[in-house]
Amino acid sequence: MQHPAEHSPLGKSSQYIAEYSPELLFPISRTTKWAELGLDGANLPYQGVDYWNCYELSWLLPSGKPVVAIGEFAIPADSPNIIESKSFKLYLNSLNQSAFANWDEVQATLVHDLSNVAGKPVAVRLRSLGEVTEEGVATLPGQCIDELDISVSQYDHPQPELLRCDAGRVVEESLHSHLLKSNCPVTGQPDWGSLVVQYRGAALDHASLLAYLVSFRQHADFHEQCVERIFLDLQRLLQPQSLTVYARYVRRGGLDINPYRSSEAITPENGRLARQ
Repeated sequence: MQHPAEHSPLGKSSQYIAEYSPELLFPISRTTKWAELGLDGANLPYQGVDYWNCYELSWLLPSGKPVVAIGEFAIPADSPNIIESKSFKLYLNSLNQSAFANWDEVQATLVHDLSNVAGKPVAVRLRSLGEVTEEGVATLPGQCIDELDISVSQYDHPQPELLRCDAGRVVEESLHSHLLKSNCPVTGQPDWGSLVVQYRGAALDHASLLAYLVSFRQHADFHEQCVERIFLDLQRLLQPQSLTVYARYVRRGGLDINPYRSSEAITPENGRLARQ
């Protein structure tokens, strides 16, 4: 079956346009993947946001002098569309030789264009390199499970049947792993990420969680859907009082994508990891 991104610029040769071109943005409806996961977009079992960070953002001042910045884009998890990543990059490149009066005009332009394509308001934050440097490198919360001794032989698709828990014991904990990998469903390129699970519910077997995450290694899907699948599989198993799942992915083409999904209303921090 043809993937919704097949008609996008992804995996194709593209002309890089250096003057403002919002028509380059390519929306992909979330509906197809929601249906695949058994979800109704009007009654999603989670809240959340997709943080996109751009490290190759530049434009011109009216004097012709270039400006460089780092952009943060917060796309609601229930927006009708995601924005295909290569089209996003091509659009951002189109600012390179475009003149704007000031930073506020650039931010307002980005908010307008990205919200229009996503179908819901997108929050935009522009920062100088100095500001981002001062923020430093973040660390993930809780216990890293990567050193657990597991045996793995299946990598082609997620295997929720590997997950185990102790239904008689309720815990509240944060776990993380840097071993998440999946593949782009269109180009087959690897997507590398670090995943966090924070929950209160039946005690999750840590080794089973690690084996489950490794089973994504050859799975083909976008970042957002991988995190949603993990959230749903854990929710079904643990029946938790609260659950938050998020991934911090390594950038490609100057962009990293960081989906957050939670049973609670959250305002997550967007801290950059060492690999990012």
